[in-house]
Amino acid sequence: MALWFECKVRYDKMQENGSVKKVNEPYLVDALSFTEAESRIIEEMKPYIKGDFTVSAVKKTKIAEIFFDERGDKYYMVKYNMLMLDEKTGNEKKSAVYSLVQAGDFEMALANFLESMKGTMGDYEIASISETLLMDVFPIDLGSKSNNNEG
Repeated sequence: MALWFECKVRYDKMQENGSVKKVNEPYLVDALSFTEAESRIIEEMKPYIKGDFTVSAVKKTKIAEIFFDERGDKYYMVKYNMLMLDEKTGNEKKSAVYSLVQAGDFEMALANFLESMKGTMGDYEIASISETLLMDVFPIDLGSKSNNNEG
């Protein structure tokens, strides 16, 4: 299972009107540690940012999985509860799970989530869906690592 870290990147961004504004934007990277997350976000952002930038924060998230959809330009956090029966007490227990869904709008996020959950063995209920401020998500590209080692 992937570990997802939210990294905030601070830099001077050119606005549409030509002015420059200091921004602090959140991104998500797949990494094994805080150090690797910081290193990865620096490498991922170098091609996109002209000038200096800093990683202002790195924090581990509770995201269990991400459902990508290239048609979407936003990311929605879906909190859902897995419903389980406690065999000892006979009571229903809820275990919160967080998924990130890429979509163009709320309806598409819900549809993408439901489609991705088809075939799930357990029962679940959606607790909330909310749009995040994430600018982009950078999963580890295992293919490029193996290609770099072949040369």
